[in-house]
Amino acid sequence: MVIENYMPDFAVEAVYDLTVPSLQAHGIKAVLVDLDNTLIAWNNPDGTPEMKQWLHDLRDAGIRIIVVSNNTKKRVQRAVEKFGIDYVYWALKPFTFGIDRAMKEFHYEKSEVVMVGDQLMTDIRAAHRAGIRSILVKPLVQHDSIKTQINRARERRAMRKITEKYGPITYKKGI
Repeated sequence: MVIENYMPDFAVEAVYDLTVPSLQAHGIKAVLVDLDNTLIAWNNPDGTPEMKQWLHDLRDAGIRIIVVSNNTKKRVQRAVEKFGIDYVYWALKPFTFGIDRAMKEFHYEKSEVVMVGDQLMTDIRAAHRAGIRSILVKPLVQHDSIKTQINRARERRAMRKITEKYGPITYKKGI
């Protein structure tokens, strides 16, 4: 395991801590965001008022939000259609298919996007493979679905290696 492949470029408390000015300062025109436990809690598809305000703020500034999820079309569509968010389903992270599809379909260059997610093994690794910047966020809820629990066990190993080599990841209030 090459630990640098799992090291995020930034770490923030929550996706909602990414402000319009900070994203614009980094030249970000589109935020590729994982769905479950990043944008919304995996067990609460309604979202929060904070999430709705964040979506509104980014849209007003012309920053596109694109959900890039490993979930099925039905799951992703059901979760995001009420918010009018673009999405890519069956992203197959940690591979780059979903990220590549989002950039191609919505016409963005690598330098214009950032991948935001709560998992090193899928979201951050996929961003590294795709050659784009990455932001790790804390999971919105601590209890994961069964399939995510397997990844979390592997992730704890990667976190230990990152901590040994670079020190602990520090989550901030923005980038």
